[in-house]
Amino acid sequence: MSTSYVHLNVENKVGYIEFYNPPHNALPSSLLATLTETIETAAADPSIAVVVLQSGGDRTFCAGASFEELIAISNPEQGTVFFEGFANVINALRNCPKITIGRVQGKAVGGGVGLVAATDYCIATAHSDIKLSELTIGIGPFVIEPAVTRKIGLSAMSQLSLEASTFFSAQWAHKKGLYMKISPSIETLDAEVKKLAEQLCGYNPEALLKLKNTFWEGTEHWTELLKKRAAISGSLVLSDFTKSQLKNYK
Repeated sequence: MSTSYVHLNVENKVGYIEFYNPPHNALPSSLLATLTETIETAAADPSIAVVVLQSGGDRTFCAGASFEELIAISNPEQGTVFFEGFANVINALRNCPKITIGRVQGKAVGGGVGLVAATDYCIATAHSDIKLSELTIGIGPFVIEPAVTRKIGLSAMSQLSLEASTFFSAQWAHKKGLYMKISPSIETLDAEVKKLAEQLCGYNPEALLKLKNTFWEGTEHWTELLKKRAAISGSLVLSDFTKSQLKNYK
């Protein structure tokens, strides 16, 4: 595969949303916008009872945001819009009235960890290590912090964000509550995701909706909160420290 895409495929009342961007599923703003729109489309589709979020390829789940776009930011307004990309996806998953399942086949970095945390239930493979590397370039995981902390707690979030050069194992993520299950292979992962999703489709949709609302109770302010967090990162990306660090990626 060499072409970026976001696809929605409906099978047995399950909406499978798949995104892909070579080589490591780092997502540019355009793809994040399409992903947000696709989640909203699935949320409004009466033929869909459960949503699965997954990425293409058999390696990295999501390497975060596009570094090419990050390097090109020249003012705070551009920076805020850039970091709002993941904020919008997280809020779309939060606002989706259907249970969302994360299918994680490989490593998740930065914003990718935020996507994982924003799903209601997540299954991963043993290769799905995670890392929040934002501090290494002079910014921080401000936008995704609420979603990640909600899942793994403040102590684990502190460790994950401060040890910014470290990949934490899938087993660590499972122990902290980010992943609910670890599958030994992608084939097993797909089978488990399919089984759970289709099982959920047989439950009372009203009960599922009320349960979803219960899961996310207390997050109603996130639309504004994540915009404010995006502005923090949008400002920091223009700092002398960050500009110097980003030169290493050119």
